[in-house]
Amino acid sequence: MSPDRPAVGDLFRRFRERLAAGEPGGHGPKAGATGANGSRATGAGAGVARTDAGTVEAGLAPQPPGDVPPAERRRGRRRGGGGERLAVPPAEFTSYYGRPILKAPVWRWDVAAYLFTGGLAAGSSLLAAGGQLTARPALRRAGRVTSLAAVTASAYFLVHDLGKPSRFHHMLRVAKVTSPMSVGTWILTTFGPAAGLAAVAEAAPRLPERGLLGLGRKLLPPAGNAAGLVAAVTAPALATYTGVLLADTAVPSWHEAYPELPVIFAGSALASGAGVGLLAAPTGQAGPARRLAVAGAALELWGAHRVETRLGLLSEPYATGTAGKLLRAGRALTAAGVVGALVGRRSRVLSGLSGGALLAASVCTRFGIFHGGIVSAKDPKYTVVPQRERAGRRESQGPDVNGPGAGPNGG
Repeated sequence: MSPDRPAVGDLFRRFRERLAAGEPGGHGPKAGATGANGSRATGAGAGVARTDAGTVEAGLAPQPPGDVPPAERRRGRRRGGGGERLAVPPAEFTSYYGRPILKAPVWRWDVAAYLFTGGLAAGSSLLAAGGQLTARPALRRAGRVTSLAAVTASAYFLVHDLGKPSRFHHMLRVAKVTSPMSVGTWILTTFGPAAGLAAVAEAAPRLPERGLLGLGRKLLPPAGNAAGLVAAVTAPALATYTGVLLADTAVPSWHEAYPELPVIFAGSALASGAGVGLLAAPTGQAGPARRLAVAGAALELWGAHRVETRLGLLSEPYATGTAGKLLRAGRALTAAGVVGALVGRRSRVLSGLSGGALLAASVCTRFGIFHGGIVSAKDPKYTVVPQRERAGRRESQGPDVNGPGAGPNGG
């Protein structure tokens, strides 16, 4: 170091003196910086370096210390405390080139029909099992035949949506418990043959008593009874897995309604099965169908009320437009069907009308849920607003003091 050069301590001391005197070399308050905005310590203009004393004199909010975490700064701004204000306003509900944020499902009406026929098959098999266990042959026969017809139609709609029949076969190559589609494929594969054998067994009395067909006449009834019980055991999974399948997608109004959709679909399946019994069976044998109608209506109406009131903004697609009209019609038809089933215990006509109302209600409910989800996927606000609300709740809760990284060493 040169002996003529002053020491560092002397330089620092001179700097502080110039700073106190307001000289330009000390970067202190300058003559040009004390206009309408006052000094840099108390000014409100751009580039002001605020201090606690200066901000109090100017009536401004104090600047939080630099060691305050960002999350605390954001919470301070929300509570009206200090910190910088956001210079960029929140983004609107738009996307690039006007395209939706989510790609709406390409499913057509055949998927909604698949949802209905699958539930009808499940409900009818439960109705048939009830007729079998309580010795009501007309109720058992109606349930078995309807179950076979419905599961056949359900398989057709599914294959039609897949485009190629071989794709259904390819899904049977693996069994993936975490995939609702894979589980549903296996459920349908188990339920279909059982329902088919139970329905074929109803033709046993028409076979001749001798020869090979006579042997079939003896063996089919017990085999049909066993198959009918297998189908009834599988029916609850068949009725509810489609609700899990919809909730497993990214469609906002389906995904958020994951607790209610299986309940709605289970109730709709029971109500549709009850409708078959009220239509086809004599009034003396329709007791299980009436009880099934009450149970199904209770589940369906409770679930439909929940999705229209619990989801906040995501309930809107279920209450407006085509979906809202269908769901309101479904509720009205369900209530009318249950009342008619209970009142018309001895009226064949009234029981038949009640059964038709329950079947129509199931159709309206399935199609209403389907259309509501499609609408929520097309409008960006149903994706953006719930995401912002969830992010805001996480920020307001703050970091978990007992979670990872909460210790003094971050462990």
